[in-house]
Amino acid sequence: MKDMEIIEAHAMPDHIHMLVRVPPKMSISSFMGYLKGRSAMLTHEQYANLKYKYGNKSL
Repeated sequence: MKDMEIIEAHAMPDHIHMLVRVPPKMSISSFMGYLKGRSAMLTHEQYANLKYKYGNKSL
């Protein structure tokens, strides 16, 4: 989405800390929904072959 900017991010083994600039017209919950949905799609695309190894379980 345009008008969003990642200012700072730190990856931990099990989570990520991010400082993000979001336009004032967008709610935090809308932004998080977009971010979680997009990361789920990218993860599925990258690791789609694992469903053949481990069955058809969701990630």
